[in-house]
Amino acid sequence: MLLLAIDTSGKQGSIALARAGEPVADGGDFEVIEIASLVGGTFSAQLIPQIAELLSSNGFMKTAIGAFAVVSGPGSFTGLRIGLAAVKALAEVLGKPIAPVSLLEVCVVASAAQGRVMSALDAGRSEVYVGEYEIPARAGQVPRESILSRTEFLAQAKGWTVVTPDSVLAEAARAAGLTVSALEPISAADVARLGWRKIQSGETAGPEQLEANYIRRTDAEMLDKIRS
Repeated sequence: MLLLAIDTSGKQGSIALARAGEPVADGGDFEVIEIASLVGGTFSAQLIPQIAELLSSNGFMKTAIGAFAVVSGPGSFTGLRIGLAAVKALAEVLGKPIAPVSLLEVCVVASAAQGRVMSALDAGRSEVYVGEYEIPARAGQVPRESILSRTEFLAQAKGWTVVTPDSVLAEAARAAGLTVSALEPISAADVARLGWRKIQSGETAGPEQLEANYIRRTDAEMLDKIRS
């Protein structure tokens, strides 16, 4: 199966082609074919031409795509909408499944950490996107994702292994005495790997079901924060 993965959640983005579900050179069933970078601020102009170029340069037509993986959140409102809209359109035309993935979960999988794992991403405004995971997960367990102030994050992360690609958050967590696993920058290749897991377990969506997960505070929570 040819898998196309897209991440437009941040200032910089990327797309990746991967081959999955068949024997590959290293003896596994997953291989990243190529990754292409996207420059932030111009995702809407770049995304479709870059996808076409990535397919063409590797000798594929769009009809060869067997499934999609896309970051559904958290991240930039505009960036997420662009990526999701492109995937919705392509998946609807081709009739292929979509694996929406959380960028917070991508970080956890990329870290290979075990036990109580907390992923952290900069949310701006001195806030942090946080995901709380138990690895390996217990049956029926649902990860908790939220947005916290920097102070709340550092307090809540005690007893957890913090995983993050953000060097500033990693340093702040270390300074607070926390266990930290610093990651390399996340790319669409990491999204593709988690997406393939989701596809194998049937965790997919159709175009009409695909939605962004912004993980923002409600208006009431924001008002309470201002008052306090």
